[in-house]
Amino acid sequence: MKKYRTLLFDVDDTLLDFTAAEKEALRMLFEEKGMPLTTEMESHYKKINHGLWKSFEEGKIDRDEVINTRFSLLFKEYGQVVDGALLEKSYRSYLENGHQLVNGAFELINDLQNQYDLYIVTNGVSKTQDKRLRASGLHPIFKGIFVSEDTGYQKPMKEYFDYVFARIPNFSAEQTLIIGDSLSSDIKGGHQAGLDTCWFNPDKKTNDMEIIPTYQIHKLNELYRIIENPREQGFLTNNQGIFN
Repeated sequence: MKKYRTLLFDVDDTLLDFTAAEKEALRMLFEEKGMPLTTEMESHYKKINHGLWKSFEEGKIDRDEVINTRFSLLFKEYGQVVDGALLEKSYRSYLENGHQLVNGAFELINDLQNQYDLYIVTNGVSKTQDKRLRASGLHPIFKGIFVSEDTGYQKPMKEYFDYVFARIPNFSAEQTLIIGDSLSSDIKGGHQAGLDTCWFNPDKKTNDMEIIPTYQIHKLNELYRIIENPREQGFLTNNQGIFN
């Protein structure tokens, strides 16, 4: 008998290539402002954006503060006073068109849909995530899609996971696995909610956090071996987060 019945998937940089979508949306936004996007500008944006989303994950600020101030903070560094909310609207329209799939994502989800209950668990803006998932072809495959904006909470908050669990029929934490690329939201949140966790780490980053996933994979198709054999030694992590 298989251990897992329910699989919870993150979206950005797990199923959809958010990095590529973000880069193109930024390029078009800067082009709109008459400025070519440089590597330095992109790096600066990511630093500001990461800091704001981290504060959001920690419950220190709300989503509106993240999305309505990141561009005003960014352009301020280049001597421009802009309407952050207005630029956010433009950026969002460009980002919604970014639905490039992570390698192997569609094949994996399509294969698993008749064997497992599949759900999306993602932080972000509902309209954006909905449009990207529909354009990718993934949307109709999932039994439910839970976006932080709709729930009123965000990963890794316990309240977010409580909201999700309450809306999954016959939910069992012991039979559920969460898969995502973020240690601080997917893996930490899943662990705190009592779930087994699978860290999707395609870039083979070093885990320098005190968050240990149950499993670690570098390619999405490696998930097959885990769900077919949960004691698969090649993907189990020990208490240092290193492969056994």
